Amino acid sequence: MQWETVIGLEVHVQLATRSKIFSGASTAFGAEPNTQACAVDLGLPGVLPVLNEAAVAMAVKFGLAVHAEIAEVSVFDRKNYFYPDLPKGYQTSQMYQPIVGPGVVEITLEDGTTKPIRVHHAHLEEDAGKSLHEDFHGMTGVDLNRAGTPLLEIVSEPDMRSAKEAAAYLKAIHSIVTYLGISDGNMAEGSMRCDVNVSVRPKGQEAFGTRAEIKNVNSFRFVERAIAYEVERQVELLEDGGQVVQETRLYDPERDETRSMRTKEEANDYRYFPCPDLLPVVLDQAYIDHLRDNLPELPADKRARFEHELGLSAYDASVLSATREMADYFEEVKEVCGDAKQAANWVQGELAGALNREGLAMADSPVSARQLGELLVRVLDDTINGKAAKQVFHALWNGQGANADDVIEAQGLKQVTDTGAIEAMIDQVIADSPAQVAQYRDAEPDKRGKMIGYFVGQVMKASRGTANPQQVNQLLKQKLDALC
Repeated sequence: MQWETVIGLEVHVQLATRSKIFSGASTAFGAEPNTQACAVDLGLPGVLPVLNEAAVAMAVKFGLAVHAEIAEVSVFDRKNYFYPDLPKGYQTSQMYQPIVGPGVVEITLEDGTTKPIRVHHAHLEEDAGKSLHEDFHGMTGVDLNRAGTPLLEIVSEPDMRSAKEAAAYLKAIHSIVTYLGISDGNMAEGSMRCDVNVSVRPKGQEAFGTRAEIKNVNSFRFVERAIAYEVERQVELLEDGGQVVQETRLYDPERDETRSMRTKEEANDYRYFPCPDLLPVVLDQAYIDHLRDNLPELPADKRARFEHELGLSAYDASVLSATREMADYFEEVKEVCGDAKQAANWVQGELAGALNREGLAMADSPVSARQLGELLVRVLDDTINGKAAKQVFHALWNGQGANADDVIEAQGLKQVTDTGAIEAMIDQVIADSPAQVAQYRDAEPDKRGKMIGYFVGQVMKASRGTANPQQVNQLLKQKLDALC
C-alpha cells in the first residue's frame, strides 16, 4: 500500500522582550537558576498580571508579515494543569480568541518551486519553567527563570507532506521572526522550538489518520529525523494490522527514535476559561496600520530585489536572503565593492566555508563586511589576483592585518601587470623548457590550449603568484605560437 504523510507544526517562538509577558522580571538567557522569577511568575497570593505591550506589538507584526487577519479583540484564557515547572497551576494562553488569525507562509522546495502553507492562527502565551533531571540523584530540580517568558505559538494547518517540507516551513518561520526582530530564533537556547503533529493515510484517502504529537523538537535536522522515524513507525504498525494511538511522544536524538510520553489530552482536559485577571486586548485599526507601515523588508521581498535589481540568480538570491545576518553582511560587502556578483560569490564561498569550518555564526566572523568589500575592490581593480585574494582573506581571518591593503603591502602580493616584467619571466621559462616547447610545437593546434597550462604554472611560480594571469596567458600564447 502507498502511504501519504500529513504534517502540521506548532512553532513556539520566544519573543525578544526585555521583560516577561505579565511581569517586570528579566528574560535574559543564562542567569543562575531561579534568580529571574518574581512573585507574579510564581503566582503568589495577591499579585496581578500586567500585559507587556511590546509582546502584543510583536505578535501583530508577525501576523502582518504572513498576511494574516489581526483580531481587534483577543482574550487570554487559563489552561489548567499541574506540573512542577508551572507553579501557578495554570498557564495563561489564548484558546478561543487568539490575536492572529488565518495567514499563509510560502516555502521554497528543493527543486526551486514554492508551496503555500496555511497558518491556522498564532496566539500569545507564557512559557513554563524547566525541570532538571540530570544532577539531582533521583530527584528533579526546577528552574523557574523561564516561567512567564512571552511566547508566540504559531499553529499551521496540516498542509505539509514530507519531512523536507516541514523543515522548509520551520526555516521560513525562523527567517520571518528574525527579519522582524521579534525573536533571536536561537534554537540551542530554546528561543524557538516546535511540536510536530504526524499522521499517515493511504494515498487517495481524504480523511486524516490518527496523529501523534512529537514535543519540543529544537533543530531543523531533528525535525526531519523525528518525522522520518515516526512515519516509518506508523506505517509498520498499520501494515502489521495495528492501530496508531493519539498520543504525545518525545524525540531522542541520541537513539534517533520517538518514545511515548502520555496519551494525548483533549482541550476539555485543561478546563480552559477566560482569565479573570486580564481584560480583553482591544486594538484599533490605526495601531495595526502603524505597525504595518513600519515593517522591515521581509525575506521574500529581499529575495526578489536581489534577483531583479542586483541580477543575482534565483539560487544566490535565496541563499543570501535566508537569514537577516547574511543578507545584511552581503549588502554591506556589495556597497563597498560595487559588484553584487563578486560579493555574492565570496560571501557564499570563501566566507561561508570558513564560518562552517570554525563553527561560527555570521555575527562572529573575524572578517567584517567592510574588510571583505575592500578586499574585493583590490580584486576588481587588478591590484591582486584571485589566488592572492584568498591569501589576503585568510590573513584577515587570522588577524594579520587591519585591512586588505595592509596585508597586500606586508606580504608583497601586489599583482605584476607590467608587460615588460611579465615578458622577461615568460622568456626565461621558455628558455628553461626546451622539451615542453618542442611538444607544444609538434602538437595539433587544437590541443595546444591544454598544454599551455604548464608554462602558465611556471611563470606564476616565478612571480610568486603575483603576475596577472590573463596577461600571462595572452603573452605566452603569442610567444609560443610564434615558435611554431
